[in-house]
Amino acid sequence: MAKRDYYDVLGVTKQANADELKKAYRKMAIQYHPDKNPGDKSAEDKFKEAAEAYEVLSNPDKKAKYDRFGHQAMGGGSQGGGMNMDDIFSHFGNVFDQDESPFGSFFGGSRGGSRARKGSDLRIKLKLTIHEVSNGVEKKIKVKRYVPCKACSGNGSKNGTSLQNCGTCGGTGQIRKVQQTMLGQMMTTATCPTCNGEGKSVTQRCEVCAGEGRVLEEEVISVKIPGGVAEGMQLSMSGKGNAPQRGGVPGDLLIVIEEEEDEILKRDGSNIIYDLHISFIDAALGNHFEVPTIDGKVKIKIDAGTPSGKILRLKEKGIKEVNSYGRGDQLIYVNIWTPKTVNSEEKAMLEKLRNSPNFAPNPQKNDKSFFERMKEYFS
Repeated sequence: MAKRDYYDVLGVTKQANADELKKAYRKMAIQYHPDKNPGDKSAEDKFKEAAEAYEVLSNPDKKAKYDRFGHQAMGGGSQGGGMNMDDIFSHFGNVFDQDESPFGSFFGGSRGGSRARKGSDLRIKLKLTIHEVSNGVEKKIKVKRYVPCKACSGNGSKNGTSLQNCGTCGGTGQIRKVQQTMLGQMMTTATCPTCNGEGKSVTQRCEVCAGEGRVLEEEVISVKIPGGVAEGMQLSMSGKGNAPQRGGVPGDLLIVIEEEEDEILKRDGSNIIYDLHISFIDAALGNHFEVPTIDGKVKIKIDAGTPSGKILRLKEKGIKEVNSYGRGDQLIYVNIWTPKTVNSEEKAMLEKLRNSPNFAPNPQKNDKSFFERMKEYFS
């Protein structure tokens, strides 16, 4: 099912500023929050959809890519681009202020004193040929990343059960401090330094992961690259990055596109450039040639009297456009090839042609007699 436009999801225009985006997202999150709509799958889906839209549009870089390339630049939606609940509560809890919203306690309050931590992102470079760039491709890549330890279920304790509440924060993951200011006493909340916000302490470390709650593994991941991507474009796969220590939300896998230079076909935006070299005889008399394209070889006709530098166009033989059904063209630049050396027989024939009045750069007569002479000389 195709994803809805992110601006439509939040009910804003492309000109909406950061405050307007935040206000629109907060309104939708309150309306469709799962704690307010228990058991309502439709409300939960809209809640996630709003969070995903806000996550992109509130980030200037992601917003710029989305405005230009659409959903394909965000991973296309077919490879895990959506957000889960842990993502949402981890990233956007600060959108809600408990003084501003009656549902502010949902973010960090009723779901635990500390927000879920997110693991680090992984960035890899993926080289693609011009054919893969044009038509899209599915690649299998090997990635080394931290994943939750199976022996301890990711909490770092022996057998996954050797945990107890942190003695400093009492299991909340936060500590409160009272500070004296010019305006009187102010209470602040900070992450517990003893458990780093986890709320738990390990009494016996897991022997497999040494208490980290994660292990390094190599995984083969299938990546679908849409047709039309360009050099430097970055695709994202949510949740395919590193897992954090002792529980939390995995980071993302960021795939940076690199284009391998092709020896024959050159890219110019969505168009393909090909240099065709022909002899001056073929240019004068005309001929048929077989030229390479992204989709295979095709035959083209060079008309008699074709000048050097002429550009021929093959419609829709270029690069597909991201998030569009359109496609560029292939442009064929005709170049007249001149031999560096000729034998005595060839030289004698060329001398005859040079002395012909029809062989002048701007002959006064029409070219018909010239073509007939060429056939006579080279038959």
